[in-house]
Amino acid sequence: MKNRMILTPFFLDEPLAGLKDLAEQDWWLNDPALTEDDAQGRMIELYRPLSQAVNTAVNKGERPVSIAGDCCTTIGVLAGLQQGGVNPTLIWFDAHGDFNNWESSPSGFLGGMPLAMIVGRGELRLSQGVGQTVLPESRVILTDGRDLDPEEKIALDESAVIHLPDVALLCDRPLPAGPIYVHFDVDVIDPQEAPAMNYLAEGGPAVDELKRVFEYLSASGQVAAVSLSSWNPEMDEDGRSRTAVMNLLEILLQ
Repeated sequence: MKNRMILTPFFLDEPLAGLKDLAEQDWWLNDPALTEDDAQGRMIELYRPLSQAVNTAVNKGERPVSIAGDCCTTIGVLAGLQQGGVNPTLIWFDAHGDFNNWESSPSGFLGGMPLAMIVGRGELRLSQGVGQTVLPESRVILTDGRDLDPEEKIALDESAVIHLPDVALLCDRPLPAGPIYVHFDVDVIDPQEAPAMNYLAEGGPAVDELKRVFEYLSASGQVAAVSLSSWNPEMDEDGRSRTAVMNLLEILLQ
């Protein structure tokens, strides 16, 4: 299957210029002018063309691969998949849970809420604004999610989301039938190997461990879409994080 690379060089609603360096000639660039007055309005403006690009790729028989600066873009990717007739299981690699809402989040950081929004929890302005249909919690696997806020952890434990604290456990269980959408927040990697992250969380899987898991997922032939929440280019002075991440992405997309 041909991979359709889609680059959204933003962190939430703010441009992230350093990401543009990734773009190759045949990549689709999602970089619209944003005119709304508030952050969520601008993000909806950003995610609508992303969902359309994903839908177009699916209709062409291509595999959409979204690269952006944060995890909220997953809402646009999933909306595009659903609109293209793909109803996947979501495997979410992340050091964090992204399962907060405005009430549970100690920081009020919108970037810590997209997984909750995807399954219909909390404020749904973003998901509804791009036409994303609620994904059943039972069709979500979170791994490793090692850094959870207290109320976020309670919500996850009480939900139907499958939480695998060790990414290697994915290789010890049969994958669910049907298409799989893999979201890869690169801060899941042990920061000793990929340190250029905005929100470091100590521990986590080594690159070699993730390589084995990604090989397993790739070999299944079920990966229908991938999204990547990137490292911070301004912090990656030696290029070590970019190299580690892009090598892992290449393995997943084999």
